[in-house]
Amino acid sequence: MSIDFFGVGGLGQIGAMKKAEKTQATNKPGESKGKDQVQFSSVLQDVQKAQTSSGTMQAQRNERVQELKAQIAEGSYHPDLNKVATSLLQFMIEEKQS
Repeated sequence: MSIDFFGVGGLGQIGAMKKAEKTQATNKPGESKGKDQVQFSSVLQDVQKAQTSSGTMQAQRNERVQELKAQIAEGSYHPDLNKVATSLLQFMIEEKQS
């Protein structure tokens, strides 16, 4: 009779795991052990790249906002009214569909 306990099936597997641990633990004192290595998945690497680029994008956005504030203060800011109207209509259409 074999009992499956949290993905470990039966006593044979448990015993095999213990044997493997013992063989790894029996290194001689004079032997050099291998260095530990860490490898991150590509997902984590992509997340790190996204965070780095988002910081750059945030800095660019802040710079653009400062430029627009300066233009508004000077009175030289003239937005494209067609773009504003198009965006407003698109927003209203999306709100009706929701």
